[in-house]
Amino acid sequence: MLAYGSSADQVDEIARMGKSTILESSVRFCDAVENLYTRDYLRRPTPRDLQRLLQKAESRGFPGMIGSIDCMHWQWKNCPYAWQGDYGNRKGQKSIILKAVAGFDTWVWHAFFGVAGSQNDLNVLGQSLVFNDVLRGEGPTITYQINNTVYQNGYYLADGIYPRWTTFVKSIPHPRSHKEKNFVAYQEGYRKDVERCFGILQARWAIIRGAARLFDEEVLR
Repeated sequence: MLAYGSSADQVDEIARMGKSTILESSVRFCDAVENLYTRDYLRRPTPRDLQRLLQKAESRGFPGMIGSIDCMHWQWKNCPYAWQGDYGNRKGQKSIILKAVAGFDTWVWHAFFGVAGSQNDLNVLGQSLVFNDVLRGEGPTITYQINNTVYQNGYYLADGIYPRWTTFVKSIPHPRSHKEKNFVAYQEGYRKDVERCFGILQARWAIIRGAARLFDEEVLR
């Protein structure tokens, strides 16, 4: 079911279990995976991880960059009727949003899931916990120099909807000079690290590529 996006009805004869038992087993299996591996694989970067990310970013021409940030809509086929107004996105589908920060190696070190599909990336950012440590003054100290100016905070590559904060480096809307066009090409190319991560997740686990069939938001998370 997880790998191929099959429904419980399609595998009931193979598993020799009823539909409700199959769904309950699937949820329990996902709970076990989460409990075992979240601490190791869905965690904030350690100083060693951070150094590796920064070294790769600097070799790409973006010193101080610690990842790419973006959102993905997951269509929710069985969204309860009472919630469909909130979860309807601009395409007319019912969806739930996953926001993630990923590195060059498609390692997701921050994920925030469950926001209603009617909201955009900016609204999701306002509810996310990604900058909580920065607001508490506990963010990592990152020192780098660009154009003879020393900076102390890392940043993320983002698309145009994100605010003009020092923690986001966005593309240039209408590049004119060769220098601007070159920057846009590199920024938009490396920003797709997180989109590539979404693509790999959906290719490896077809249940994410299809419409979510369960009814409970917490179970989907």
